[in-house]
Amino acid sequence: MRIATTIFLTDRTVSPTRLAHALEERGFAGLYLPEHTHIPVSRATSAPMGGDLPDQYGRTLDPFVALGQAAAVTRRLHLGTGITLVAQHDPIGLAKQAATLDHLSGGRLTLGIGYGWNVEEAADHGVDWPTRRARVREHMALMRALWSPEPTAYEGPYGSVQASHAHPKPATPPRELPGGKRLHGPRTLIGGAAGPKLFAAVADHADGWLPIGGGGLTENLPVLRRVWEDAGRDPKTLQVVPYAVLPHPGKLAHYAELGVEEVVLQLPSAHEAEVLRTLDDYAQYL
Repeated sequence: MRIATTIFLTDRTVSPTRLAHALEERGFAGLYLPEHTHIPVSRATSAPMGGDLPDQYGRTLDPFVALGQAAAVTRRLHLGTGITLVAQHDPIGLAKQAATLDHLSGGRLTLGIGYGWNVEEAADHGVDWPTRRARVREHMALMRALWSPEPTAYEGPYGSVQASHAHPKPATPPRELPGGKRLHGPRTLIGGAAGPKLFAAVADHADGWLPIGGGGLTENLPVLRRVWEDAGRDPKTLQVVPYAVLPHPGKLAHYAELGVEEVVLQLPSAHEAEVLRTLDDYAQYL
């Protein structure tokens, strides 16, 4: 099992370069970073974990800039977003960012995507909350048009692009889909809670699922696998990556029994010394 990590990198934590060096030196598989552009002070949305929202949410570094630094000082470390709030981006610009990072890192990018939880943050980006899932699907389709090897146009209700020259292309090879289609771009995993809408989206336009916290997999994995196969997807290609996990040996052994091949462990949003101590503790799982 590959052991990757995630952390809220901020202006007060360990730097991306120091953390990336430490991860690769110890043999960890990857680094995933979350995204929040800002957290409005006045908001009605509850924090996803309940209680007050931790300060780190409003201080996160831009994940693509931070992962670019991590890519520059490593050779094997995989790089991921966990998650990119796709509906809040201009998809043409996001396609360029992701393709550039995947190209420069030699195909090491995983694009974790999702729908978000902060209504006020999304509203400042002009996102109508009930349409956010449809926007993500449309934005991803537009991005994949730009990642196609030949100029490809896309027209949709939430964005369009003319057939265009758009380079660099992602280094990650395309994946085969039913009907002779191909999934272009970096590996894409959708984060979020289990449910019919999310599983349908995973089977439609992703490589797999990022279950936050990793709970409930015993019940939910068989459901996702049925949805995946009913969509005509190859059962061997489904990737499920438990995310932001606080580990213990029994939990990781259970994931392995379920066929999970990668897990992302949560690091504290802290100064270098504390983060390195946690990495040394997590090294027992490598």
